[in-house]
Amino acid sequence: MSQRSQSQRGSGIRAVWTCLAIALVVQAVYANSPWRGERGVERGVGPLLTHHLTKRSFFDIQCKGVYDKSIFARLDRICEDCYSLFREPQIHSLCMSKCFTTRYFDGCVESLLLNEDMPKFRKMIEYLAK
Repeated sequence: MSQRSQSQRGSGIRAVWTCLAIALVVQAVYANSPWRGERGVERGVGPLLTHHLTKRSFFDIQCKGVYDKSIFARLDRICEDCYSLFREPQIHSLCMSKCFTTRYFDGCVESLLLNEDMPKFRKMIEYLAK
């Protein structure tokens, strides 16, 4: 092999080892994270992904009812899925605005083919919004 191909091969191997080392460090940090439950069962998706499910964000979107994290998370998941479907930057916040009572939320439910669950979602929204 030529000197150049050995050099390229060496840098490629170094890049692979670097990526592997980074992955192991991230895994080690995550394994000891407070976001892990017993026996490594995940409690949440992590501090960066659940920041919008805090009680403060509940009030920020004008919900005045009872803060129920599981209901809030279920309705928020609809907005997240809608964002994933359309990839429009504002869709998630528009869907959540006014405590999930805008036409954007209704449109997301329809787009995700969840129309038959709408009465259940309305009760959830009413519980959060009162």
